[in-house]
Amino acid sequence: MKRDPVATERARELRAHATEAERRLWYCLRANRLEGRKFRRQYAIGQYIADFACRAEHLVIELDGGGHGNDQSESNDARRTAFLEKCGYRVLRFWNFDVLSGTGNVVEVIRTALGVSPSEDVALNAPLPNPPP
Repeated sequence: MKRDPVATERARELRAHATEAERRLWYCLRANRLEGRKFRRQYAIGQYIADFACRAEHLVIELDGGGHGNDQSESNDARRTAFLEKCGYRVLRFWNFDVLSGTGNVVEVIRTALGVSPSEDVALNAPLPNPPP
């Protein structure tokens, strides 16, 4: 599938302005840290941008913030999920709060979706170091 150049440019902007929840989960997923799986962040799939995608496993991870709790956004999310599933992806959704309050638990759900056994890694719940100024 050809990627939409407008979505690709928007993905670049989103990568530059990640939320705290996105940064925290990306820390756990980047550089093949999750059992050697390669994840991409803010990855354009058609006209949509997935927060995180593991192409080899056909898995998309979406993080939802406060703007996702109303009927309109739920309808939009359902359309997005249907499109991604039509493209062959499984979609996992988490609230930002869940990532911020229990990163390790979120990672364990992702591990399960990937068919990976539970981890003993207690560092997943540790706060991220402060970014450089």
